[in-house]
Amino acid sequence: MSKPTLPPRIVLDPLLIQWLQEDIGRGDRSTQGLPNVDRVATAVWIAKETGVVAALPIAKRVFELLNPEAKFQPFADEGATCGSGQTIAEITADLATLLMGERTALNLAMRLSGIATATRTYVDCIADLPTQLVDTRKTTPGLRLLEKYATTVGGGVNHRVGLDDAVMIKDNHIAAAGGITAAIEGIRLQMPYPLTIEVETESLAQVKEAIECQADIIMLDNMHPDLMRQAVAIIRTANPRIKIEASGNITLNTIRQVAETGVDYISTSAPITRSHWLDLSMRIATN
Repeated sequence: MSKPTLPPRIVLDPLLIQWLQEDIGRGDRSTQGLPNVDRVATAVWIAKETGVVAALPIAKRVFELLNPEAKFQPFADEGATCGSGQTIAEITADLATLLMGERTALNLAMRLSGIATATRTYVDCIADLPTQLVDTRKTTPGLRLLEKYATTVGGGVNHRVGLDDAVMIKDNHIAAAGGITAAIEGIRLQMPYPLTIEVETESLAQVKEAIECQADIIMLDNMHPDLMRQAVAIIRTANPRIKIEASGNITLNTIRQVAETGVDYISTSAPITRSHWLDLSMRIATN
C-alpha cells in the first residue's frame, strides 16, 4: 500500500487559492452584511453517512489560507472509517473565515472521501491476495493530484500521474506505429533514462511480442480470466521480472477473479469515475 502523501504547499496552495477565488469572486455578499463577522466562533464537521475520511489536511489548509490564525482540529485520521453522525473535525476562526471557506473545503473533502471510500471497497475484495489496486488518468481536470491522493488514502496505488511519468504504449500507439515492435523501437531511441515501458496487449500473440521487445510491464487488456491466466504463465516463464497489469471493465463482481489469475496489479478508473461524494456538513455553534 502506498503511503498517502499530499503535494507540497508550493503545488497545493495555488490550486486552493484558485478554487477559493472562483467561489468568493469579488466578495461574499451573504457574509459581508452580517453583524459581528469578525467574532471568533467554532464550527464542527459531521459525517452524514458511513465512509472513509480523506482530505482533512487539505480542508485545514483552505481555512488557513483565509486566516492564518484559524485552528482546524481533526477528530478522525486520514483513511479512518467514520460513522453517520460522527464529528470528524472542529474549526475555530472568525465567522467570515468559516463562512467563506465552508463550501470549498467541504466540496474537496466530500469528493475525495467518496473516492477513498470506493477505493477501500475494491481493495477489500482482494486484501488477502498479493495483487494491488491501481488508479488511472481518468480524473477530473485540475483535481488529478488530489483525486490520486484520495486513491492512496483508500488503500490503492497510483499509476502514472501524467504522460511524462512512464511510457505506456496503448492500442492507438500500436496502430499508429504499425505494431508493438515498431512502437517500442522508436520510443526507445528518444526516451530518457530511467523511464519504464508498459505495453497494452489484447492477445497471446501480442503478449509474446511484448516479451520479445523486453517490455518492463505488460498490461492484459479486457482478457477473459482463462486467457489472462495463460498469459501470466507465459510471462512468468519467459521473464519473471516483468510486471503484469490487468485492466478493462473491472467491477466489484470481477476484481477477485482477475486477481486470482496471478497478476501484480489491477488498474481501474471506477473508484474515481463511479464514486459518489461522501455526505458531510458543517454546523456553526450558536451562543
